[in-house]
Amino acid sequence: MKAYKRKDVNVMGVRKLEEWQQKEAKPTTKNGLLKSILIVTLLASFTVLIVGGFWIFENMAPRPMEATSSDGEVVMTQDSIIGGQAVFQKYGLMDYGTVLGHGSYMGPDYTAEALKVYTVGMQDFYAMKEHDQAYADLNQEQQTVIKEKVITEMRVNRFNEETSELPLTDAQVFGLERVEAYYEDVFKNGDGWGLKAGLIQESHVPGEGERLYVADSDQITQISHFFFWTAWLSSTERPDDDITYTNNWPYFEDAGNTMAFSAVWWSGASVTVLILFVGLILFVFYRYHLGMQEAYTKDNYPTFNLAKQSLTSSQVKSAKYFLVVALLFLVQVMFGALMAHYYVEPDSFFGMDWIFELLPFGIAKGYHLQLAIFWIATAWLGMGIFVAPIVGGHEPKRQGLLVDILFWALVVLVGGSMIGQWLGVNGYLGNLWFLLGHQGWEYLELGRIWQVILVVGMLIWLFIVYRGIRNGLKKERDKGGLVHLLFYASIAVPAFYIFAFFINPGANFTMSDYWRWWIIHLWVEGIFEVFAVVVIGFLLVRMKLVTKSSTVKALYFQLIILLGSGVIGIGHHYYYNGSAEAWIALGSVFSALEVIPLTLLVLEAYDQYKMMRDGGVDFPYKATFWFLISTAIWNLVGAGVLGFLINLPAVSYFEHGQFLTPAHGHGAMMGVYGMFAIAVLLYSLRNIVRPDKWNDKWLKISCWTLNIGLAGMILISLLPVGFLQLKEAFESGYWASRDSSFLQQDIIQELLTIRAIPDVIFIIGVVILAVFAVRSMFHLRPATHKEGEPLPIDEVEED
Repeated sequence: MKAYKRKDVNVMGVRKLEEWQQKEAKPTTKNGLLKSILIVTLLASFTVLIVGGFWIFENMAPRPMEATSSDGEVVMTQDSIIGGQAVFQKYGLMDYGTVLGHGSYMGPDYTAEALKVYTVGMQDFYAMKEHDQAYADLNQEQQTVIKEKVITEMRVNRFNEETSELPLTDAQVFGLERVEAYYEDVFKNGDGWGLKAGLIQESHVPGEGERLYVADSDQITQISHFFFWTAWLSSTERPDDDITYTNNWPYFEDAGNTMAFSAVWWSGASVTVLILFVGLILFVFYRYHLGMQEAYTKDNYPTFNLAKQSLTSSQVKSAKYFLVVALLFLVQVMFGALMAHYYVEPDSFFGMDWIFELLPFGIAKGYHLQLAIFWIATAWLGMGIFVAPIVGGHEPKRQGLLVDILFWALVVLVGGSMIGQWLGVNGYLGNLWFLLGHQGWEYLELGRIWQVILVVGMLIWLFIVYRGIRNGLKKERDKGGLVHLLFYASIAVPAFYIFAFFINPGANFTMSDYWRWWIIHLWVEGIFEVFAVVVIGFLLVRMKLVTKSSTVKALYFQLIILLGSGVIGIGHHYYYNGSAEAWIALGSVFSALEVIPLTLLVLEAYDQYKMMRDGGVDFPYKATFWFLISTAIWNLVGAGVLGFLINLPAVSYFEHGQFLTPAHGHGAMMGVYGMFAIAVLLYSLRNIVRPDKWNDKWLKISCWTLNIGLAGMILISLLPVGFLQLKEAFESGYWASRDSSFLQQDIIQELLTIRAIPDVIFIIGVVILAVFAVRSMFHLRPATHKEGEPLPIDEVEED
């Protein structure tokens, strides 16, 4: 007892000495040049992004107050277009099909489909008028004459900016009526594939005069007008230009939509710029030694005694977050398996129709995406909670209570949002669908109330982290040091989600899509990536495997090239969604440059492998390093290589919204962020679970099965289907590649069926991880330090 008190007094004495030294010390400035370059890079990148957003706002397609026929009859209104967009969102159709190429790939692209119906309708109008026959029955010469006449007529922009009126020709009105009739049949009788018959019902909304977002007219008519409007903007040239609002997308020669010169030129230019910058970046990287330097020698490898490592109450409580991570991961993967099955049996699950009635493709897809974000983000929340006391050197008072409050808020968020989405899509929420149900955007399915709860939860988490690391921030004199970088990255997580609130049901689809990609690309792909590289650097320093000074320098270099390319690289999502043509140039060049930082991470993976190998059989964090190495490899393959392939404008023109996109999406989302989430989960649990109850063998099997399964589903299914789909679009027009008849071809069905093999392998890895997480909850170490009690000084000291 006396010895313990003497030790405690000594620790307190050391801490008081350090506090005095901190008061006397002046802030230091290190890596000043790199910091300046990073700040300039951020300012320049976001300036371009915001100015580019203003271009989109200024040049996006108008939604006319009225569209009129030649005799002055109003055939479509702004209210019906906006209302139709709300209907599209309310029923979660972006998780079934796509509009302007954005959404999900089970259903059609409604823009391309409506454009085909609209175009064929105009062709039939003139064929009947001039030859009293359907267009398909005319000879080739007659068809050519009418085809050119229709192209010329439909590409003329007749919108009157002063009156906000859109006069339509008689042929265009006939085409609109065809679109209305087509979707009347689809939404009443189903599409013969994965869409429920009778999905849209008037009973799902209040009566006339009481509706929010949806107009008073028939909902199916409204959604038809929304689809027609997207077809109109994709086939109508911008004022004083020879290219449509969507830069001639989708490819359909009968509507005059062929690839623009800018797509070809900037595809070549982006590759050229990439080659140039690869050389420059590698030269700078090696010339100035910007990699992380090992902090150990061959004979002086760090030792780890996990059984005696200090542990606080909040750290122990963080374990339940990782249990939720594993269970949500398992449920999310089950929804993914259900979706994969729907591609071969679209309206049933092995003959069990009730599963389709309860969980059709659209709902399953929404759950699959949201649960992915939930479990990945929860892993990072748990990791932040775990490391906070280590950085700060003590457990703040009532930290454990805050951790419990955040946990139950997370439970309410996940459960409530999933119930709300199901009720909204099935029409049970009336006018409350946007607040409590399915908001209608892919990746942003959460209703507005659930988004608010998510932001509040992230702010509580940030407060928890700040309280934990506050002493570490005070101790670190360099305001751009490692602990500060960790804190800045933590701030960015809730900060960048705020842009989700810029999206509302009545906003122009193109402008809303601009903000949506701020969340998907900047928040998920950008800020998550920033947080990941900073956390990896912190953990390596924490384990005394790399020096702190070299790590901070390496992190600044990585952040410069990561954000310097990634922020403006968001532009590849704006090629064909109604944004200005300038985004083809910006998006293609900077998207190509995104490959460079991802390539450098593979070099880091080799260094991590060496560290693990040097640690020998007694190295306790082998499982963490297996998944960190997996993260680096998938960063190159999934995010880099597959992303580069589909981001070239010339490829994207035919591929946009096809199976090559989920090939990249799975490789990036699961391969990078998923694998990294598992890595931080295992790092944290390794310090919480009793060492004698830890089993790396099962985790090694899980790592291999997850990687083999993921690679298999991409290589033997998604990529081959994507290549065939790309070929179909090139030969027959984009609409044909997205028609259900393409998916029903024998070769496609075989490729989709054989995907079950890697899917099962992947699921085995998930099950092993979930069982491991559950078992770990029964073998947690007790807390060794109470609230306010300082941790051993060697755990928080600087290098």
